[in-house]
Amino acid sequence: MPLWQSARVDDLVGTQAPRRRLVGPDEAIVELERAVPGLASRRRPAPQSVDWCQLEGELGTALPADYKLLCEHYPRFELSDFMCVSRPVPGDEVGWVHGTHEELETIAEWCEDADLAVPMHPYPASGGLLPWAVSNQGDFFLWTTTPAGPEAWTVTVASRNGDWWHYTGGAVQFLADLVSGALEPWALPRLRPEITWVGR
Repeated sequence: MPLWQSARVDDLVGTQAPRRRLVGPDEAIVELERAVPGLASRRRPAPQSVDWCQLEGELGTALPADYKLLCEHYPRFELSDFMCVSRPVPGDEVGWVHGTHEELETIAEWCEDADLAVPMHPYPASGGLLPWAVSNQGDFFLWTTTPAGPEAWTVTVASRNGDWWHYTGGAVQFLADLVSGALEPWALPRLRPEITWVGR
């Protein structure tokens, strides 16, 4: 059964909400492993050491705990020949931040071009959008940041065809719900629960 869905606002932006937002990062990872059975076998025997202090200092904000846990325990991977979660490589944290700033330039252009009832803006604007994943078709998966802190951040999808929508859970729960079918993939293909590429 799909999640509760709000009506779309002027046919451009809608919102989907999980039945229950998972607040514990471990709980979110368990849900993702349940949705993508092949993921558990990719889990590192020991967490990879990312210098989050350096990365977050360069970026200017802390990041959500579920995302950091995902990065520490798994290599980069692609879901269903479609979606790749961005993650820093230990020793190249600054490079990851620079790549994120380049993506923010593109997101700024998309925000300017979008005809949205409520305008959106890239990070570091208040409530700004910050990328955490992309598709190989050019879609962006973004955090909607909030002064309440990273654990309260939600997800915004910006598809290459101009559709925008929100999900009121965290990034890892979004992945689990998108793959499991609990989330309607507005403007996106349905994802198979398969890891189709693995990096470092």
